[in-house]
Amino acid sequence: MAADTPAPDGGPPGGGVSEAFRSFADGASLMIWRTDPEARCVYVNPAWTAFRGREAAAEFGEGWKEGLHPEDRPGHEAAMTAAFARHDPFSVEYRLRRHDGDFRWVHGHGHPLREGGAFVGYAGSCFDITARKGSEEHAAQALAEKEALLAEVYHRVRNNLQVTVSLIGLYGRAAPPPCRPVFDALGQRVRAIALVQQHLHEAPQIASIDLADYLARLAEGLCQLRRPGRVAVTVAAQRTARLHPRTVNALGMILAEVVAECLDGTGEGVPCVTAVTVPAGPPGEPVRVRIVSGGLQGHPEGVPKLGPRLIAAYAAQAEIAVSGNGTPEAPLELALPDATP
Repeated sequence: MAADTPAPDGGPPGGGVSEAFRSFADGASLMIWRTDPEARCVYVNPAWTAFRGREAAAEFGEGWKEGLHPEDRPGHEAAMTAAFARHDPFSVEYRLRRHDGDFRWVHGHGHPLREGGAFVGYAGSCFDITARKGSEEHAAQALAEKEALLAEVYHRVRNNLQVTVSLIGLYGRAAPPPCRPVFDALGQRVRAIALVQQHLHEAPQIASIDLADYLARLAEGLCQLRRPGRVAVTVAAQRTARLHPRTVNALGMILAEVVAECLDGTGEGVPCVTAVTVPAGPPGEPVRVRIVSGGLQGHPEGVPKLGPRLIAAYAAQAEIAVSGNGTPEAPLELALPDATP
């Protein structure tokens, strides 16, 4: 609602408010207003005057703008000017001073009026949304605090993992030569765990994680575990799904373990290739992930083969059903819970 100047006698400038409109608006509990074609206020109903604590005549013209919060006036007037120029409906939120001096958030909506095809002004309504605004601000603050806490937790976890990798490296270099492959294997597993947590933390939405996006990002990170070309992880997702973070975390740990097992089972000069596929499937059926990796059968002397036990433990944590062993003849197949196709 906007206006220029009130009529000299304090009455509504321009008039034009029909008895039918006045009868309806006077009995409404919602704040209702009307303007003339020049955007001057010509009517406010009793609910409006009760909210403002002023006579209707004081609100006519631009009088009502005395209650607009100074910070909201430029945005409100810009929205009004644009709407009036095109004779379009509009909605705008702003703070309006109540009769007790308190500024309350209101949601205003206006609709253009036409008589005989001619534009004759706007009619609109306002209602108090202060409680909703307070809830939104509280939710935004809570979200910001949660994100800050998650960032701090991730920062500490990442630093602790980096320290752990460094300690493993120090002990490995000091260990007798026959023991060093075990320390190397342990170090690469810790680095893989750090990657799983990093890409989980970097997901655009932490409440539900996009499966294909996460797998692609994690695969790229896992390829950096050793020198370029030593590790190759490919992802072919034929189905999209959003998963619970617990499920994605377990899946990431399983994939990281498969790659670690592959590194353990292949010579340093042999590429370690892992292929991940998410087959297409009808809505309602569990999302399945298939993994095939080379080098899972052999291990350097002294390096225990822990993959099957670790994979089973990770899967149990997230109620993932597991079958197969990751070979081309028997791909590792994971049936994931909590998926939204």
